[in-house]
Amino acid sequence: MPSTFGIADLFAGPGGLGEGFTSFVKNAHSPYKIGISVEKEVSAHRTLTLRAFLREYKARHGSLPEKYINFHAGQIEEPDWALVDADAWSVATSEAQCLELGTVLAANTIDRAIEQLRSDFEETILIGGPPCQAYSLVGRARSRGKSDYVPEDDERHYLFREYIRVLKQLRPAAFVMENVKGMLSSTVESKQVFEMLMEDLSSLGAGDDHVYEIRAIRVKDGKAFLREAQKRSDFVVRAEEFGVPQRRHRVIIVGIRSDMAQGAASASIDVAGGPKTVSDAIGNLPELRSGLSRGRDSVDAWRETVVDAASLLSDLYKEEGEAELSGVFTDLAKELPGQANLPRKSTRLPNAYGESEDDFLRWIERPELRAVAQHETRGHMPSDLGRYLFAAAFGEEKGFSPKAANFPSDISPAHRNWHTGVFNDRFRVQLAREAGTTVTSHISKDGHYFIHPAPRQCRSLTVREAARIQTFPDDYLFLGNRTQQYVQVGNAVPPFLAQQIAELVFEALQGESD
Repeated sequence: MPSTFGIADLFAGPGGLGEGFTSFVKNAHSPYKIGISVEKEVSAHRTLTLRAFLREYKARHGSLPEKYINFHAGQIEEPDWALVDADAWSVATSEAQCLELGTVLAANTIDRAIEQLRSDFEETILIGGPPCQAYSLVGRARSRGKSDYVPEDDERHYLFREYIRVLKQLRPAAFVMENVKGMLSSTVESKQVFEMLMEDLSSLGAGDDHVYEIRAIRVKDGKAFLREAQKRSDFVVRAEEFGVPQRRHRVIIVGIRSDMAQGAASASIDVAGGPKTVSDAIGNLPELRSGLSRGRDSVDAWRETVVDAASLLSDLYKEEGEAELSGVFTDLAKELPGQANLPRKSTRLPNAYGESEDDFLRWIERPELRAVAQHETRGHMPSDLGRYLFAAAFGEEKGFSPKAANFPSDISPAHRNWHTGVFNDRFRVQLAREAGTTVTSHISKDGHYFIHPAPRQCRSLTVREAARIQTFPDDYLFLGNRTQQYVQVGNAVPPFLAQQIAELVFEALQGESD
């Protein structure tokens, strides 16, 4: 088996899948190196390029550049990275390509990169996943609401065929394709997308000795294996089974080229140590308050709004005879005026940062850093603060996030269909003692689905908190404006999961030389 596999990463987003593969180390050696990563969205591509630069710089110098640590801490503006290390920046800009897959320009660029990968590496790996919007249940529901939407004309349904084209050209030792669960039921022209995909994958190598063995990742008794799928749902990977603090369920298809597949059936890894919760991920970050998006925003105005909401809810539940909930809101109304003035932004590192023996925190926390980055709240309407307060306190007391029917009418939104079930999960709190719900790009919209579990903070998650739940390490910066940052985080593959997939693929390939 070759010592290093060259990687082509398609539809890379901000680089979550690539981060997992390149961070995997075996016997003090990194067996994966990215040759090309492709992303069309400009801000995500900037993030991807910066991460490629840092990876190359660290490989050359053994640590992060001082200017990056200062930039990360917010002490300086973004420097010209070419002046920090011209050679490392040249590698990064060659690796990370801003291209729209499916275009002639992208195809030509990728074909040249394939030639270079073959020249530089004995064997290669293909990773990535086509855009998920056309496959996802939410995306399909939104598309149906467009009067002129024709599924057959949605190019996103067919972008997986560009992945197949590259797969045919590259002929890698293995590939990993990731997508949303909705892909399993999506149809175009009465044909099921998943079936078309599997037909394409099965046709690879027809007439050749080297076809691909298609495998599903299965977990049992704390170990992950590569198994032949008996049914479609076998391809669904549950991130929480890999120590990711999030119930993120995605379709992941692994293919091993037949001449490299002798070890696939016996390959196994120990999955990361036990289930993780939202509190495990974000519980040690500095406390913040939200802002007020309408009217005067100040600590006093915010506190007054939240205390008024707590007092109202206390009275409502006292009248309804629910003493426990009434008491919760009574205590909040009393405590909030005397609590310390919470900021909207903090860069303060948690106590004992970088010293934990916990595998997950050792992955998240990076001792080189001097600050927490991108931990800043956004503003919310005063009426929404009451709903956030209610959802967080209800979740803490009851152990589940409230549905629309649980909301008192006095704080319910004035939506005509509020109680029809359409808005059942309109406001969703992330429960501290459980894995979070799936972080999606929708977090960029309003934060209603991603309410912080602590009632006294009364807010939605920050970019850094969402990134931690997605298992991005703290030294990972997302470039662009805040909306773009949220979208990048929501669209990514959790790197902590990706690293374990990388290890499992490595073990499968390692077996061919045993």
